[in-house]
Amino acid sequence: MYELKLTRLIDASCENVFRCWTDPDLIPKWFCPPPWGVSKAEVDLRAGGSSLIVMRGPNGEEVPNPGIYLEVVPNEKLVFTDAYSGDWEPSGKPFMTGILTFEEEGGKTRYTARVRHWTEEDLKQHEAMGFEQGWGIATDQLEALAKTL
Repeated sequence: MYELKLTRLIDASCENVFRCWTDPDLIPKWFCPPPWGVSKAEVDLRAGGSSLIVMRGPNGEEVPNPGIYLEVVPNEKLVFTDAYSGDWEPSGKPFMTGILTFEEEGGKTRYTARVRHWTEEDLKQHEAMGFEQGWGIATDQLEALAKTL
């Protein structure tokens, strides 16, 4: 298995952390490390529902990230993949499946993000794109937002 993993104890409730991942009005407030941002977020929160997050770079370049939710357990688990988009349409080149868990721990959330890739090459590409730093910064932003809800 080709997996990258981030685990963090977040000082906010599971409900608030889950909401940050699933509310299209909140996603742009934390999802990308600066200078990147989110220009569009669409969420159909159900197994088989589609998602679209369009990231916008500092020069106006846009990177769409369409996907499908595979499993949704409110406030506990969220599984999604870019292997499909829309109405189960295969993507040109699947890259990853994300498995997010939210576990209550002393009034805080044990947040675990596991990102599985089809190949070792995809995993290395994601590492080279800055997975550890990028997801770490995004998680800091996620925590800051979740604490305010």
